[in-house]
Amino acid sequence: MDIKPIKTDADYRAALKEIESLMMAETDTPEGERLDVLVTLVEAYEKRHFPLDLPDPVEAIKFRMDQMGLSPKDLEPMIGRLNRVYEVLNHKRPLTLKMIWKLHRGLGIPAESLIKQPE
Repeated sequence: MDIKPIKTDADYRAALKEIESLMMAETDTPEGERLDVLVTLVEAYEKRHFPLDLPDPVEAIKFRMDQMGLSPKDLEPMIGRLNRVYEVLNHKRPLTLKMIWKLHRGLGIPAESLIKQPE
């Protein structure tokens, strides 16, 4: 199996092209094993060169509110009184661990997004 590390953009594009040609490979075959190795290399390259940063916690909450058609009043069971909800949404008050837990469970927002320090 002649596979080398992905070091350049050209290596990356060539690996993606080869992955595309191997997508239908059966597992436990030489082609399937080659596909597994190439995917692992591409994932490592992408993680290093195209990192995805977590969103601001308040922006994650607002995004979920928009998706679910929620108003600030709907967050009261998770954050507290309406004035506290507005303080959080306006970056005037940080989220507590209890709020994070309730928002995660109630709205399905990934906890990693909620615990990120605001910038």
